[in-house]
Amino acid sequence: MKYFLGKNREQTYLFPVSLDESLSNDNEVRLIDLFVDSLNISKFGFKVDFGENGRPAYHPADLLKLYIYGYMNKIRSSRDLEKECKRNIEVIWLLKSLKPDHNTISNFRKDNDSAIREVFKTTVKISKHFDLLGKKLIAGDSTKLRAQNSKKNNYNQKKIDRHLEYIENKLNEYNQALSKEDCVQPAEIKKNIEKQLERKEKYHQLEQQLKETGQEQISTSDTESRQMITRNNITEVAYNVQTTVDAKNNILIDYKVTNNNDSKALGKMITRASEILETTDFTALYDKGYHTGSELKIAQDLGINLMVAVPDVASNAPDKRYNVANFYYDKEADFYICPEHQKLVTNANWYNKNRGNNRELIRVKHYKTNACKACINRELCTSNKHGRLIERSEYADNIEQNKKNIEANQKLYKRRQAIVEHPYGTIKRQWGFNYILTKQGMERASSDVGFIFISYNLRRIINILGFKRFKKYLEILVFNILKIINNIRLKIINFNESHFLRKLYSKYFYLSFNRLTFSQIFNFKLGF
Repeated sequence: MKYFLGKNREQTYLFPVSLDESLSNDNEVRLIDLFVDSLNISKFGFKVDFGENGRPAYHPADLLKLYIYGYMNKIRSSRDLEKECKRNIEVIWLLKSLKPDHNTISNFRKDNDSAIREVFKTTVKISKHFDLLGKKLIAGDSTKLRAQNSKKNNYNQKKIDRHLEYIENKLNEYNQALSKEDCVQPAEIKKNIEKQLERKEKYHQLEQQLKETGQEQISTSDTESRQMITRNNITEVAYNVQTTVDAKNNILIDYKVTNNNDSKALGKMITRASEILETTDFTALYDKGYHTGSELKIAQDLGINLMVAVPDVASNAPDKRYNVANFYYDKEADFYICPEHQKLVTNANWYNKNRGNNRELIRVKHYKTNACKACINRELCTSNKHGRLIERSEYADNIEQNKKNIEANQKLYKRRQAIVEHPYGTIKRQWGFNYILTKQGMERASSDVGFIFISYNLRRIINILGFKRFKKYLEILVFNILKIINNIRLKIINFNESHFLRKLYSKYFYLSFNRLTFSQIFNFKLGF
């Protein structure tokens, strides 16, 4: 039987293959290299100015390339990326054989949340340039990404009370055992008492921390993560990531990492979306978790066609025929007509009320009628001994407008899930990014999520445009940058070199575009 035979590992060659020749011309890593070289690194907020003393620093563009490559290839760990720098020919080519250690790699992600967000915005701008955003239909939703904090290390007041109660019971048992004349192993019991007293002190400190911060829960490993319901009443200690997706090609246009639920997120998401798309002439789709009157008002005041799923009625009448939805409201005269054709009127006073899980303070009017006293169907309508009372929120008009939008466009609303779940399916199912890799805070979590979404958008752009078209676009960007630099060089070639370097660094941010040395600038020739 014949087999393909490999080359002799000890064989030497007269003309060795260069690092560049080891990669094919259509290798995706070349796009990553061009993409980062086209960015204005210093303008984004990456630190490019390092002192001359001490060990040389790694340029942020190199570390950015490493991270984008890693996330696009399902590698997020700084230690794993360190290994790839030594054994992966694509990474060796991308970093020009640089081998940063895992601490350098990790610190770069930790310290550059806002700059990473600017890189994400660049992917959105590229999508705009190629008309990949429809700007007519968007969908918003959130996804829970598990934090590096176990449920065991997450506490609320009820959990602390249970632990303290258990400790008190154990202390009582130990003290009773010590009080007996025939006590066995008193030294061991005293040791256990000390242990329980230490635990008691720990929980009292956590209780005090809850009171001082005003938070409902506290996490000890990742302090800003919170226990949240992920699905079907299953809870995880996680972060809640808000996202907005354009419907045309399922491209992400915005994200925000939070530790709150969805109820107060819609207004800010819609406002940012209108700024990104530079228009308010679009339709926005959201699920019922975003159904909050004050948030609906923000979007509708902007003139956006908003559709948020209407949640089930929190409380029903004894007979559903007498639910509030079946009462007619006369907006002009400001009264209700019940199914028994009786008028419910208001005294026009506004009352403050806490509503919803987030305890939002809203204003409501009360509507009632004396006809309830003699109504034969009163028991079908209400169990209130004073008769039927309707509360109308100050945001009732916004809620009713949203309901009309949903009823008039049910077919369009059904597209919401297919639009907004596309990124989640790719990120969580295909790539396995269903948890936050970093610890110690929302800012670091946002850096991790930022790289995930940069990689997702780049993958979508490459898949839609194709390798050649996207590469040509990036090459033109880099070419124009180098052309600007060359023109500057030609104009001031007779200047004193040191004076030129200072001016070039401060005014034109050369190092943010390209990592050629200063001496190379003077010798640089455009080879096009």
